[in-house]
Amino acid sequence: MPSASTMAVASASLATLAFVSPTVAPHTTAARSASASAVGAASQGQSGYAGKAAMAGAKPYHITRGEMLLAEGTPTAKFQLGEEGRREKRKVKSTRAARVAMNAAKVDSVCILGCSGAVGQEIGGTTATPEMLKCLEDRDFPTEKVRLFGNRSAGSTVSSKKFGDIAPWVEGFSLEAVQECDICLMAVSGDFSKEWAPKILGCTSSGAKHDEHFERIAGGPKNTQVIDNSSAWRYDEDKPLVIPEINGEGRVGEPLIANPNCTTAVGAMALWPIHQKYKLKKVLMSTYQAASGAGAEGMAELENGLATWVKDGAVPKPEFFAHQLPFNVIPQIDKFQENGYTKEEMKVTWELQKIFGLDDDVKVACTAVRVPTLRAHSESITVETEEPISPDDVRELLKSAPGVKVVDEPGSLKYPMPLNATGNYDVEVGRIRQSIVFGEKGIEFFVSGDQLLRGAALNAVIIAENAVKAHA
Repeated sequence: MPSASTMAVASASLATLAFVSPTVAPHTTAARSASASAVGAASQGQSGYAGKAAMAGAKPYHITRGEMLLAEGTPTAKFQLGEEGRREKRKVKSTRAARVAMNAAKVDSVCILGCSGAVGQEIGGTTATPEMLKCLEDRDFPTEKVRLFGNRSAGSTVSSKKFGDIAPWVEGFSLEAVQECDICLMAVSGDFSKEWAPKILGCTSSGAKHDEHFERIAGGPKNTQVIDNSSAWRYDEDKPLVIPEINGEGRVGEPLIANPNCTTAVGAMALWPIHQKYKLKKVLMSTYQAASGAGAEGMAELENGLATWVKDGAVPKPEFFAHQLPFNVIPQIDKFQENGYTKEEMKVTWELQKIFGLDDDVKVACTAVRVPTLRAHSESITVETEEPISPDDVRELLKSAPGVKVVDEPGSLKYPMPLNATGNYDVEVGRIRQSIVFGEKGIEFFVSGDQLLRGAALNAVIIAENAVKAHA
């Protein structure tokens, strides 16, 4: 058994791990566990890794001759990585333009599909407030009505400070109900579309293309536009993968728009300005990813493990993660691929290539690690550039970059930390220094960003905002 003094320190540490900022309500295990669901937990695009079961039947991605082929069991798409297949595909083709019903830069109705996971909601006390709804409220989103869908919590109610009483708070999902909305913000798993496509299309074959599900949603009487937070569409060459501040121009009117992986989005905010000015040649990234990246279940397991250790002096056997997360780090997020990287790590490579339009000779490598924090991801990034680069110039460059906050005062012990990034829109960047390895053409830095916001809910809401403006 730990000593009394150790118990006291652990109790204080447990309280600190809640990472509560003035704009973020406390997280409670009971409330989160009561409302968490598999659909919502998968909204980060990482929860295919569900502990030890992740290795069973894993179907790896294959990369050959500059192409990414998605293996059976993953989204049915092929993404050409060559210059022609990337730079030209940035002008994304579509079968038709989304015709969102706009009136004076305002829409009648927006829905959030998937309100039970870490992105769909944030739990505070006994009140569950959808994270995306909070973004809609805080940013004064131009809509008359918000509808929430999630079968597990159907019938619950919530009062919105902007949109009034939403009753029922969560409706049971139906295609017809979703198509009554102008914009659908999806915080569900990629598997959700695969499961529902045959049913919606009246098919019994599981081989039906799940693309047809979204094509059906992205239409209807209001030509509903879908903004999807899952990994299902990110690598489809005909579906735009968008970070609004980087590559959103001219794409926000597409019927279906994909959100990037949260890890990619956080790092991209700092990398994009650097790439524009100095041209990236190599990117080496190591991530420190919070438990919430794995959904509400991941956060609950971390909190329960710490609470049990404080009470009994032992951490219980993990049920969600492959290994104990309290007092530990896990150098695996998602399934291992044939090349030795995990799928989470390859997502950074694939998505930066597509979003930035990188040439084939620009190499991106990542090591992704789960750490025992509740919220906000951090990343250590080293880059080699084509042009000479200096720390002072990068600081000045990033100070004017949208969505970025420079926190780089080592003498005052000020640098990015997940505790400070939690609940904030901007990605913090600091520890900016010349690279010993790459010399005058290399820079190293550290970032922290709230992946539930910048990497998910906020990114989707900004896309929706721009869609409304574009069709005004």
